[in-house]
Amino acid sequence: MSEQIDLQELAITGDDAAVSFDAAERGHHQHPQSRRHRWFSRIVLPIGVVLGMLMLLVVSAGQQLLPSRNVTVVPVIMKRSASVPAGQVLFQAPGWIEPRPTPVNVPALAAGVVESLEVVDGQRLEAGQLIARLISIDAELAVRRAEATLALRKAEYQRSTTEKEAAKQRIENPLHLHAKVADAESEYALAQSALSQLPSQIRSAKATVEFAQKSLAAKQAAGQGVPGISKQRAEASLQEAEARLDELQNQQPILRSRSAAIKRKLTALEEQRRLLIDEKRQLAEAEANCQIAAALKEEAMVQLRQANLNLTRMNIAAPTAGRVLKLVASPGDRVMGIDATAEHRSSTIITMYDPTQLQVRVDVRLQDVQQVIPGQVVKVETAASQKAIDGFVLQTTSTANIQKNTLEVKVALVDPPASVTPEMLATATFLSANSATTQRPDEASTQRMYLPSHVLKNDQGGSFVWAVNANKRAVQKSVVIGPTTSDGFVEILSGLNPTDKVISGDTSDLVEQKIITIDWDTSQSRLVRN
Repeated sequence: MSEQIDLQELAITGDDAAVSFDAAERGHHQHPQSRRHRWFSRIVLPIGVVLGMLMLLVVSAGQQLLPSRNVTVVPVIMKRSASVPAGQVLFQAPGWIEPRPTPVNVPALAAGVVESLEVVDGQRLEAGQLIARLISIDAELAVRRAEATLALRKAEYQRSTTEKEAAKQRIENPLHLHAKVADAESEYALAQSALSQLPSQIRSAKATVEFAQKSLAAKQAAGQGVPGISKQRAEASLQEAEARLDELQNQQPILRSRSAAIKRKLTALEEQRRLLIDEKRQLAEAEANCQIAAALKEEAMVQLRQANLNLTRMNIAAPTAGRVLKLVASPGDRVMGIDATAEHRSSTIITMYDPTQLQVRVDVRLQDVQQVIPGQVVKVETAASQKAIDGFVLQTTSTANIQKNTLEVKVALVDPPASVTPEMLATATFLSANSATTQRPDEASTQRMYLPSHVLKNDQGGSFVWAVNANKRAVQKSVVIGPTTSDGFVEILSGLNPTDKVISGDTSDLVEQKIITIDWDTSQSRLVRN
């Protein structure tokens, strides 16, 4: 049975209203303090919450926000130290057969177009055997052009030699200068003779003038007894004699000047004959022309030889005995010869190899690389041979495969059968050698740790390395080292774990707890050597 509610109890009487009004008045006097409480709850508290969340984000992402140092790390290399008797199987690895050391590219040494191929894939070749022919008509025309040029250069050389000999003869026997000197001497003698005869000729002319004057005076004195024509003739004779006398008197300085000029000319010709300036210059020019002609002739001979060589290169022969690996060019293909601007292998006709010199490129796992040594016995099996082929390790390469986690090892084949050819797949079984039992008597079969020697540091406290911990911070770890191998690896006796990442490279600026960003360098796998 429900209780009865009296609604009158909920009613507000006048007394209650007065009490509420008094409480409100008291609250009005306490307003500043309540406002401070509201400000704290509405502003300060939310801001504090936000700041706390931001601090949590900074702490959680601190490594990403703080500056870090890029480093390259190398792994700790593990090596099995168990002793294995000689001739026991160590491990197997796949590989493929290839020529040793490389295939032989047979190129066309001259540019041209392939006319025909004389070999097929897999064919055995002898040294000097014809492989291919190039179209040779251009090379034949070049030879004829070079022969004509050589003939022209020889003629020019002969002409320059003749001119040189003539120049020498002109110096040794300057007959042309002798003739000029003789002519000058003759002219000088004539001038001197004329000059020496001039005084007597002047005296004769004076006598003639005096006679004419007397004759004219006598005829004029005779008066009418002498015809007028005779007087005129006497006057004319006098004038002629006077003119001749004047002429002779005027010739004296001219003859003297001419004689002096001829004398100077004679002196100059004699000096020219003595010095032979022009003749020596002509000889020098002839010798220079002879040298030029000789050089041009030599150049023409070289061009002819080059043209003949180019013609012989139209027939491409095998450089050595072997077997055709692959036909690269086809009839109609253009080859570039030995042009420096040609593309790589743009002139290769075929590739060949020596079937007695083969090797296997084996992909060895990195954990097995430490068991590989040069000269190690290897058994190679391939589907093309019924029995295993003997081989030995040539060397490890510096080419690692980051995807397969392997390192390439070269294995030479001993007397490979004729059925084995390059590009065949093979399986290489590595056998232990007599030097494999290197374990100390007090050691059991275990794993040894190795590091490249260049990552080790030394101080007064001993040897140490810089490593990266799980929080990607730099830490310094003291290590105890053992002997150093011949390939530059140092055994780590204690101080490291197989999973540690050791920092390689410059560590001079590293400090403890320095934030590290690992730069994975795949080339670091090349540190693993036999």
